[in-house]
Amino acid sequence: MHVLVTGVAGFIGFHLTRRLLAEGHSVVGIDICDAYYDVKLKEDRLAQLLALPQAARFRFEKLDLADKTGMETLFSREAFSHVVNLAGQAGVRYSIENPESYLRSNLLGFGHVLEGCRLHRVCHLLYASSSSVYGLNAQRPYAANQSADHPVSLYAATKRSNELMAHAYSHLYRLPCTGLRFFTVYGPWGRPDMALHLFTTAILRGMPIKVFNNGHMRRDFTYIDDIVEGIVRLMPLIPQANPDFAPQHPDPASSSAPWRIYNIGNNATVELNDFIATLEQALGKKARKELLPMQPGDVEETWADIDALQAATGFAPATPLAKGIARFVAWYREYYRI
Repeated sequence: MHVLVTGVAGFIGFHLTRRLLAEGHSVVGIDICDAYYDVKLKEDRLAQLLALPQAARFRFEKLDLADKTGMETLFSREAFSHVVNLAGQAGVRYSIENPESYLRSNLLGFGHVLEGCRLHRVCHLLYASSSSVYGLNAQRPYAANQSADHPVSLYAATKRSNELMAHAYSHLYRLPCTGLRFFTVYGPWGRPDMALHLFTTAILRGMPIKVFNNGHMRRDFTYIDDIVEGIVRLMPLIPQANPDFAPQHPDPASSSAPWRIYNIGNNATVELNDFIATLEQALGKKARKELLPMQPGDVEETWADIDALQAATGFAPATPLAKGIARFVAWYREYYRI
C-alpha cells in the first residue's frame, strides 16, 4: 500500500506509521504540528520515525488539512492507495473554549480529505471518529448500529459530522469509507492532555490530580497497540454495499453505499478510581485527589461493543489495563528521564 497518514506526528498516527513501515508499506505523513500540546513531543515522534531502518519509505510534509491548495497538490502528486485520516483538533473540553479550531480542522479539513480521495480514486479512506459521538445514548455497551445523534460536545458533533460527510461521498461517488470510533486510547508516547499523562505528572511531582464526578466516571481504556491492530486489519477490507440494507429500518453502521462504522475499544468499562489505583501501583506512589463535579460535555460512561470488529477482522483488543499502564509508566520515566 501507498498510504497517506494525516496527523502523523500525533499519538495514533505515529504508532500506525511505525507499524505500516515495519510491514513494508510506503507512507506519506502530514501534520501541522500545532501548539495544542507540547510541540517537542510531536517533533520527537517524527524523529523516531525518520530514524527507523525503513525511513526511506517514509516522507513527512508539514501541511494543514484546511489548506485547500496544499491538499490538492499533495493528492495530485501522489497516487495513494489508502488514506488514514487521524488529523484534526482533539479534546472534548477544549472544544468549549475554542470552537473555531474544530470547525476549521475537523470539518473544513476533512472536506478536503474527502475531495482528494474522490478526485484521485483512493481505494479506501479510513478516518478517526470517537466514542464521544454516542453522547446521550444510555444503552451499554455502545454498538455501532445504535443511535449516535445526540452528542454533548462540539468535538463529538464534528466527529459525527465526519461520519455523515463520509457517507454522502460514499453514496454519491462510491468512495469506500470506514469510520473508526476509538475508545479512550492510552499508552507510550500518549498525549499530555489525556488523564494518564496528566495524572502521572502530577503524582510524581506530589501535586493533586483533578478527579471529575468524584472518580465515578467509567471509561473503556484501549491500549495503543490494540488500536493500531484494529486499523491495520481493517485497511485491506474495502467496504462493500450492504445487500440487506433496508431504508425503512436503516442500520446506522452500514449502508447501501460502501461505508462502514466500527468501534475499536477494549470491550470493558473501568471506573476512574480503579484506573487511578492501578496507576498508583505502577508508580509506587499515592495520588492526592481533588474531587470535582462532572465537566460540561463529558459523559459518565463509555463501553465498546466490538462484535462487528471481531466478526470482520477476527481481532478483539485484550491488553490488560495494568500491563498497558506499566508500559506507559516505563516510557514516561525514560522519556522524561525520571
